[in-house]
Amino acid sequence: MTECKEKVRYRITWISGTALMLSACAAGPDYRAPQTAALGVPAAYSQGDGAALNDADLARWWTRLNDPTLSSLIDRAITGNLDIVQAQARLRQARENLRQANASFLPQVSGSASGGKNYRSQAGGTRTDSSGNVISLGSSNWSSSYSVGANASWQIDLFGELSRTAEAARADLSASGYDLAAVRMTIISELVTNYVQVRLAQEQLKVARETQAIQQNNYSIANWRLQAGLVSSLDEQQARAQLAQTSASIPQLEASLTSSLNRIAVLTGQAPGEATRALQAPAPIPIASTDIATGIPADTLRQRPDVRGAERALAAATAQIGVAQAQLYPSLGISGNIGTTSNAFSDLFSLITGGVFANVAQTIFDGGRLASQIRSQKAATDAAFAAYKQSVLTALEDVENAMASLSSARARKTAFATALEASNNAAILARSQYQAGLTDFQTLLTSESTLLNARNSLASAQSDEILAIAQLYNALGGGWQSMENRPNEQ
Repeated sequence: MTECKEKVRYRITWISGTALMLSACAAGPDYRAPQTAALGVPAAYSQGDGAALNDADLARWWTRLNDPTLSSLIDRAITGNLDIVQAQARLRQARENLRQANASFLPQVSGSASGGKNYRSQAGGTRTDSSGNVISLGSSNWSSSYSVGANASWQIDLFGELSRTAEAARADLSASGYDLAAVRMTIISELVTNYVQVRLAQEQLKVARETQAIQQNNYSIANWRLQAGLVSSLDEQQARAQLAQTSASIPQLEASLTSSLNRIAVLTGQAPGEATRALQAPAPIPIASTDIATGIPADTLRQRPDVRGAERALAAATAQIGVAQAQLYPSLGISGNIGTTSNAFSDLFSLITGGVFANVAQTIFDGGRLASQIRSQKAATDAAFAAYKQSVLTALEDVENAMASLSSARARKTAFATALEASNNAAILARSQYQAGLTDFQTLLTSESTLLNARNSLASAQSDEILAIAQLYNALGGGWQSMENRPNEQ
């Protein structure tokens, strides 16, 4: 009995050792990340200071806007946004897929047990008793039967099909992690955008209502002068038209404000309405910091989760080539069983039987199906490389566009500040001169329209500056560095 067990153990060891040596050479290409030269990445941006990116600054860049309300909203969005919840679920799913792939390396064992009693009866003729009754003659008895068994199977990874599958699953897991990071970045950027739009709408409403009050006063003056016979009805009708146009702009601004508030509620995972009630109180547009480190293109590619996710997708596609190629080669499986059967439970383990078997399978003819699968996977890998390079170029484009937008917004803000000062002085002079009868109403109308445009334009430029900053930080890959369960490429 002991000698038999030793032989079985020796055979298993020999088969396993041979399989492990063969599996050291996995089918398919070994993945190497493309170099930046192959992706067309320049050494520096056309704009920007080239200062090195700082993970801490990128992680919570919105705090540099010095708006506690905005920071609180972003914290709520990170924990409650349903797009982020969906991405987190996909990440968990990818993690379980990796566990399933790793489980394929281990033997699969199943067991069974049964027990019960069997009844047996045998006829032996009949006889008649003294009363004339017929009695059957024969024998009957009950017998017991018990059995316990176990079966095991193990697929040996001869040519790396399992290892390439696990490699692809690891890359998919990392890609899902980067997808989560990209969703988080997008939600933060969208929330900042809508928050700035809320504050812009409130500022424009303030300007419109103050202008409406002034124009109402102008209309009253023009009407009084008409009644006094000092001017024609032209002045009165122009004042009336100007007042009506300003009044008509207010409902549109209110609708824009409501729309942005509703979007903020949904972004934070709440129903529109009560969730953003506190935001309805007017507050100024956030003020931005003037210094933003832009780094170099290589830094951006390292920080952008969508770029890194595309690179991990390329790695997964490359590993799948090995999976497809391994199916061309023989597969080796080891199976075994052990069991015992007895009529008495006390003797159940007195006699144990078992065996170990090896099975080799090889596809001989499949009409070219496996070769076609390899070519198909190579084509998918080429597409994944193109998608990766496209994501790289898009990231560089995003940064360049964001820097241009920021530079434009700051230049326009400076010019509109000058225009506002001049327009305000001109409107004051025109209003006093009109009231004194020294100028016509058209001059007053023009000066106040210019002032209204200057105030709205300055507010828009201020909001554009904040939106450009948000766009730039999003393009640089900010907003995910501090999140839990950061993607792991191992």
